[in-house]
Amino acid sequence: MSDPRDDDDDDASLFREAIGQVRRLDAAPSPPSKPRPRPSARMARADERAALSEFRQALEAMPIGAGDVLSHRVEALPASIFTRLKRGQFSIQDELDLHGATASQAEALLRQFLREAQRSGTACVRIVHGKGLGSDADIPVLKNVVDRVLRQRNDVLAFHSALPTQGGTGAVIVLLAARP
Repeated sequence: MSDPRDDDDDDASLFREAIGQVRRLDAAPSPPSKPRPRPSARMARADERAALSEFRQALEAMPIGAGDVLSHRVEALPASIFTRLKRGQFSIQDELDLHGATASQAEALLRQFLREAQRSGTACVRIVHGKGLGSDADIPVLKNVVDRVLRQRNDVLAFHSALPTQGGTGAVIVLLAARP
């Protein structure tokens, strides 16, 4: 009787002869590593926090009174256009009324309103902030928030308190730069 291992050896040698020369496969590549996390804008967030803190300090440092006129223009805007703004000679295309809002709500609403006005190509808007006579604070909080926000923005060319028939010192008319 023949040994079964001899038959297995014969089969293996027959297989090797039929296949021919073989080479060993390289080791399987390792699975891909997790992607690196996206970089975070730490410095941008720090700058934003610092600017917000500075904004809040400026708000408290030199408050604007209830009857004070808000007025500002960038140097690039001709004085004649600013004079027309002060005289109420621009058509108001949109309006935001901040009555009843808290300071933080008013700031967020104002920034959003100006962003949307800029996107839509609106050139002149009125922002009603009130005179602050009904608030518990000694200063008109919303009026001060509006003044500080408008002075910070690059898209604001000029602003001036409205004429008495348009809200007087309880509203401000704003000229916006054309959309880039």
